[in-house]
Amino acid sequence: MEPDGTIDALAIGSHPDDAEFGAGGTLLRLKSLGYRTGILDMTRGEMGTRGTPEERAEEAEAAAGELGLDFRGTLDLGDGRVMDTEAARSALVRALRRLRPTIVFTHYWEEPHPDHVATAALTRHAAYLSGLARYDAGADLERHRPSAVLHYGMPRWVPPSFVVDVSDWIEQKRRAILAHRSQLHDPGRAQPETALSGEAFLDRLEARNAYFGGLAGVRYGEPFLVREALRVDDPVRLLSRPMDLFY
Repeated sequence: MEPDGTIDALAIGSHPDDAEFGAGGTLLRLKSLGYRTGILDMTRGEMGTRGTPEERAEEAEAAAGELGLDFRGTLDLGDGRVMDTEAARSALVRALRRLRPTIVFTHYWEEPHPDHVATAALTRHAAYLSGLARYDAGADLERHRPSAVLHYGMPRWVPPSFVVDVSDWIEQKRRAILAHRSQLHDPGRAQPETALSGEAFLDRLEARNAYFGGLAGVRYGEPFLVREALRVDDPVRLLSRPMDLFY
């Protein structure tokens, strides 16, 4: 799915369903506000226990439709083999310069899956290098550095920098995740079970969104962590909220 312009918000995930899990509701909310959104998968998910690469490609496109994305693509770095190498940085820098996102979402930097850890490091490094005019200058793409890198998927005990209210989009997020049917619960599929294919997986994911939503005084929320200090121009507007949030 190629964009016909630049992207405002780009979610980067290791596998074709990662961005939906961590930022699907936020992408939907941003789309409703008129922003252009996209997902860039680092791999095709070909090492996954369930589903084929062809199935997963079809599912990713179906999920993109549910999210109303303006772009979805893959760098095809090799499932289970994502590394923060010079070649991977160059590939991602070219994608960032082509898409020119204002903000980028990616994994939290401490997770069990090595692809997620590598994608977090790769994204941060490529986002910086993309702003250097002499880096990968032969690509014939103008330099561009996203304004911020936001991390999703951190554990419950890590305080987020902020929580996005996705209450009005939780059902659409669920439909986007359900598009990845090969990865989810299906008693008729004769493949080994995984953490995602358990019958309660979607309920647990929504419980997580309910937990973080409760911290922010809303029904469902998606948490994000920004490592840099956030500049605030209007603290009154930022911090205006119902008093019952504190009780």
